[in-house]
Amino acid sequence: MKLFNTRKRGSNMALAIALATGSAVVATAVYPAEAHAQRKKDKKKKGDEEAGGYSKEFIAAYQPVNEALQAEGVDVAAYVPQLRALAGLSNSNDEKIAAGGLIFNSGIKVADRPLQLQGMELMLASGKVPLDQVGRYNFIAYQLANSEQDFGKARTYLQQAINNNFATPDITSADLQIAMAESFFSANQNVEGLDFLQRAIESRKAQGLSVDEQWYRRGLTVAYNNKIVPQVYDFTSIWIADFASPTNWRDAVNLTRNLNDFDGPQTLDLLRLSRRAGALSDKQDYILYVESADARRLPKEVKDVIDQAYAEDAVSRDDIYVADALSTANGRIASDRADLPALESDAGKAGAGLRTVVAAAGAFLSYGEYAKAAKFYEKALGMPGVDTGEALTRLGIAQIGMGSYDAARETLAKVEGVRAPIAKLWVAYANEQSAPAAATGSSLGELMDAST
Repeated sequence: MKLFNTRKRGSNMALAIALATGSAVVATAVYPAEAHAQRKKDKKKKGDEEAGGYSKEFIAAYQPVNEALQAEGVDVAAYVPQLRALAGLSNSNDEKIAAGGLIFNSGIKVADRPLQLQGMELMLASGKVPLDQVGRYNFIAYQLANSEQDFGKARTYLQQAINNNFATPDITSADLQIAMAESFFSANQNVEGLDFLQRAIESRKAQGLSVDEQWYRRGLTVAYNNKIVPQVYDFTSIWIADFASPTNWRDAVNLTRNLNDFDGPQTLDLLRLSRRAGALSDKQDYILYVESADARRLPKEVKDVIDQAYAEDAVSRDDIYVADALSTANGRIASDRADLPALESDAGKAGAGLRTVVAAAGAFLSYGEYAKAAKFYEKALGMPGVDTGEALTRLGIAQIGMGSYDAARETLAKVEGVRAPIAKLWVAYANEQSAPAAATGSSLGELMDAST
């Protein structure tokens, strides 16, 4: 266990405290030689409690216990009841800092964390902890309360440590923020913890500070394991946007699929994203893509996907289903392409039906003619009976294909319902494509193993 350097207070109530990064607090007990005689303070008006000094009752209780505890070989545990009674007699700030120091250090001697916490709380309540130690003492109080699973109290002290800029060579402000999130998670206040963690990520990024990938992974793991929606998709999106890699994209897509029961068109748009992100590699994913696209409807896209699967040795050429789909696609591409001008003309007419407009939009999207696809999806969105979620999603995809990332983000933000997670991932992809540089990160494979 690595300990921090000890420092003594510059008063008779000196403490030498060493901290560990876990819940344990280790200290070397340093006791005052004597409790000061009751100091005379300027009196406030009659009836008011004196802020400083020591009462006769406090001195009578404190001095014998303090002297006894300084004896060599003393059984500190035998004096715990008297120490707890002393806490009840500590009314002035001077009494609180004196009793708190004695109680805290005695608690160290007997490894009694509740006693240590009682002492630390008294010292903090006194207002007499040196300013440069306030953050440190609050951090100790946080550790002690946390070890007792009093998470609400622990967070109160941790926030004070943060507010007072507590840090050491081994504990950074970022560590304190993670500790705060973990405190919420430990108390099963997962939504609150995720909210805090996301705000902490956003705050660090706004300050131009780096954010460790583990922050995203931790939030995503908690949200995924507890199926907390929409936070699981929020964390997936911000994680993949900042740590994009084919492996991470594959995990993000699989995670989203695991949490939803998508139909064919929805699955198609998710697998389109996987292919764009370079994350399409599994044989079953290729087969699902071929099935969702349907060689009879989107022959060119099916052919392109199968050609990619063959090129990457993801699917054997002996696979009958895939071979048949490729044969169907090859047999339809020429006529399908030849029909595009007429389909475009029909869909562009004022009286065109919704089915024709959507068919034209889908066809041009599959051929990579994104401007034409976007035009017809925009037209479809103004027509009665349109599947708004599908049209918005595919309009956003077309806009990304055109490089119109701001427009795509605006479009995809409108997607609601079951398609919302798909849209969020496409937004993350748009963010990645429009960013000046992409980061890479490690896989979430461990997270997915339980569900795939």
